[in-house]
Amino acid sequence: MTLTLFPIRLFFAAFMMLLAWPFAFIASMGSAERELEKPLSWWRKVVDFLLKAIMRTMWLAGGFHWINVKGRQALPAEAAILTLAPHSSYFDAIPVTMTMASIVMKAESKDIPVWGTLIKYIRPVFVSRSDQDSRRKTVEEIKRRAQSDGKWPQIMIFPEGTCTNRSCLITFKPGAFIPGVPVQPVVLRYPNKLDTITWTWQGPGALEILWLTLCQFHNFVEIEFLPVYIPSEEEKKNPSLYANNVRRVMAEALGVSVTDYTFEDCQLALAEGQLRLPSNTCLLEFAKLVRSLGLKPEKLEKDLDRYSQSAKKMKGKRVSLKEFAAYLEVPVSDTLENMFALFVENEDGVIDLREYVTALSVVCRPSKTLETIQLAFKMYESQNGTIIENDLACILKTALGVSELNVTDLFKAIDAEEKGEITYDDFYRYTEMYPDFAEEYLYHDQMEVENCLKTSLPAPNGLCTDFSPENADDKKNPLQKKLN
Repeated sequence: MTLTLFPIRLFFAAFMMLLAWPFAFIASMGSAERELEKPLSWWRKVVDFLLKAIMRTMWLAGGFHWINVKGRQALPAEAAILTLAPHSSYFDAIPVTMTMASIVMKAESKDIPVWGTLIKYIRPVFVSRSDQDSRRKTVEEIKRRAQSDGKWPQIMIFPEGTCTNRSCLITFKPGAFIPGVPVQPVVLRYPNKLDTITWTWQGPGALEILWLTLCQFHNFVEIEFLPVYIPSEEEKKNPSLYANNVRRVMAEALGVSVTDYTFEDCQLALAEGQLRLPSNTCLLEFAKLVRSLGLKPEKLEKDLDRYSQSAKKMKGKRVSLKEFAAYLEVPVSDTLENMFALFVENEDGVIDLREYVTALSVVCRPSKTLETIQLAFKMYESQNGTIIENDLACILKTALGVSELNVTDLFKAIDAEEKGEITYDDFYRYTEMYPDFAEEYLYHDQMEVENCLKTSLPAPNGLCTDFSPENADDKKNPLQKKLN
């Protein structure tokens, strides 16, 4: 197929995309925003029809010979927002090109040659994952369009915010549900015997997925429009509740489970740094609890120094649950108790705030290992700027989110002069010389086990091996110190 079918399909698919480009480019020139709030003019209807036909021919050339559509797409006045899930590939653009609905997507996408012009034609809402102000503006724009009584085109949103392998639905982001207007859930299925569609964090890359898919003689895709979901008054006031209820409806239609992890958890679990989170880490649970308290890690990062200075002044003094609540400036709740339990040792009902700040630093900046270690050193160091072996053990246990960790050999390797204490500079110099120190000293045995598992067992949901709870009932049990 690589020598016969693939080049033919690739040529025709590329040709159809290039054919669509001038229509989208000309139609996008000089268009004022207010024109979109008016009924479509005759020439715009013609362009829409031509682009839909060209795009459908492109998918046909790619092996999607027929597209099975179930249910009825609601009118914009009935549901201003269409929520699509699961999101697993760039082939999920098929329903977008069929409807020419607006979408919410990464701002970087508009710079893609040819495809970027086609995207601009449908007037998407662009969002930047790294710009917090962009996120706020995105939510406001979605709300404005959704509450326009059908004047704007419908918005298609993939509320998961990232790609998975469709074996479960991860946490829905609340952006599509903040306006509090009815939404129409839309589920996607690719019932192919060989899955060449899935494009996730791990596995085949974008070009390999394209090659494998075009080599398949026929690719099945199914789009099902579920009944419009009308939110209750309680759901309108609570977007997270609204999102969870819609996710439940979609999961039932798909026959899959749900998991309470998010796009940010993927970043945390798979962050590249000198300390890679082991499979038994509790930091994923910690990150989820932080968000459940309404504390956003991306906004807390700038307060880390303030938190660390406050914790350092405590000089290791442990605090109770009420004192912890006062420290975070949040009320005592079940969620706070669960977070507190992650740091409790010896069942004495008190915790060390330095551990909380260290864990928070990892969640806020998962790829910046050395910055977290440096912050922790400042909290634990003595007046002469040194720490002892027990302090290093506390720092690294918390940074990895584990209950037990033997750092004796690592400490001896860093403390070459056998002073019984080290500075951050000593630690930094050692990590510069031996960047793989973690795998050798901290979890070497565990890494060997994980590598064996990776070669024999597939990840349960395409995100990381520890994202799917073994038993949903475990959530009802009290959390223990640094247990996943």
